[in-house]
Amino acid sequence: MAAVWQQVLAVDARYNAYRTSSFPQFRTQYMRRRSQLLRENAKAGYDPALRHLYLKLRGQLLAQRYGALSEQSSFRAHSNSVRSSRTTLDRMEDFDEDFRAQGSRGHRRSVSRGSYQLQAQHNRVVYEEKPVGSLVPTAAAEASRAMAGDTTLSENYAFAGMYHIFEQHGDQAVPKVQFANDDRNRLACCSLDGTLSILQLVPSPPSLQRVLRGHQGAVTDFAWSLSNDVIVSTSRDATLRIWSTLDGRCIRQITDPDASPLLCCTFQPVNNNLTVVGNSKQNVHVMNISTGKKVKGGSSKLTGRVLSLSFDAPGRILWAGDERGSIFSFLFDMATGKLTKAKRVVVSEGSSISSISARSWISREARDPSLLVNACINKLLLYRVMDNEGTLQLKRTFEIAHNSHPVRSIFCPLMSFRQGACVVTGSEDMCVYFFDVERVNKAVVNKLQGHSAAVLGVSFNCDESLLASSDARGVVIIWRREQK
Repeated sequence: MAAVWQQVLAVDARYNAYRTSSFPQFRTQYMRRRSQLLRENAKAGYDPALRHLYLKLRGQLLAQRYGALSEQSSFRAHSNSVRSSRTTLDRMEDFDEDFRAQGSRGHRRSVSRGSYQLQAQHNRVVYEEKPVGSLVPTAAAEASRAMAGDTTLSENYAFAGMYHIFEQHGDQAVPKVQFANDDRNRLACCSLDGTLSILQLVPSPPSLQRVLRGHQGAVTDFAWSLSNDVIVSTSRDATLRIWSTLDGRCIRQITDPDASPLLCCTFQPVNNNLTVVGNSKQNVHVMNISTGKKVKGGSSKLTGRVLSLSFDAPGRILWAGDERGSIFSFLFDMATGKLTKAKRVVVSEGSSISSISARSWISREARDPSLLVNACINKLLLYRVMDNEGTLQLKRTFEIAHNSHPVRSIFCPLMSFRQGACVVTGSEDMCVYFFDVERVNKAVVNKLQGHSAAVLGVSFNCDESLLASSDARGVVIIWRREQK
């Protein structure tokens, strides 16, 4: 009866903002305790009819106490503060053999020097030589089997409920949350209140480790360096800041070359001295964070405000999405940092591209390099990467509620090592959705309910034991996966 207790928790979450408005700590503790009690009762095996009756009565009592709320109206009043901040960055996690074999966290090696078509063919050959049910032949395969277990996707992505709730950003939206690279217990998030937070989940209880202050405007995006010692962030104050995660110190502040609000950023995956930013004047710039200067030849113009960026694993192709529904691919010169515009695809004219994530391959069923895209057309889109110029071909779509907010999505870190392939996305209906990209019918693997506003950001830790999600009311929820 997990579905029923999650529905009860979702009803409580929608009304939670109306409880003791001057004591947000109470609201946090209340939701944690409700989650704990509901999980315990779900194991008791009560009559399903009684559970549904309780859900109905609970909703009626809350409506009498606080007034009736629709799923949309409960967060509509808070949406204006984030509607104009359509940003994204979901940097992919790369578990390829070359990176593991290198033994260094500072740099990431190229997977292939051939075209994407050859890479896809190679992926297929490797899999077809293996018996059904076997794992990818990489150095990380055995570890991944141990972490993922011999479970179905639905079993593997069953969650026990809320592990912790953070509310340090008040009612200001948190557009992005992201775990540190190869880390189970440390994550960061940025907020429209102009700050970033570094959160530590162990030792218990989870704690706010550090607040990064300095931006004079809303923080729109951030990214961890590969070694996790540095975070870069972008803001509407037209600056890029480089932060030390050890002491929270701002190492460098770089003003946008166009003096325009910055909306997104991403590290170059091979050379972390280079960071790509996108701004409100429709420009993409490659910045050298060591010198604080723009790279010569590393700029290009899109058709609208640049909202999302993502590199492929080798760092040779950059995709950029804008507010007018276009995704551009650029060839990145590894020696000079120069950008060369290659291809363009129009997802939907006038619909913002709020998130782009790239992956070299997904699973034994989905063996092509892929791009996961959130667009404001109430759909999550999965594209095949067809060649080494970043040409995209639509593979399939998933229905979600996404019309105006900067919703993000991710590939699951371990999905490449098990049968099936899963992606996770936020949604404006206040839920977190898990989709199996290869399942033709009923692609929804799981749905997490508990937020009281549009879910904007999602992030898994490296072993998928914890999932973080953030929303338009400033709440970050840590979800714990059920232990099998």
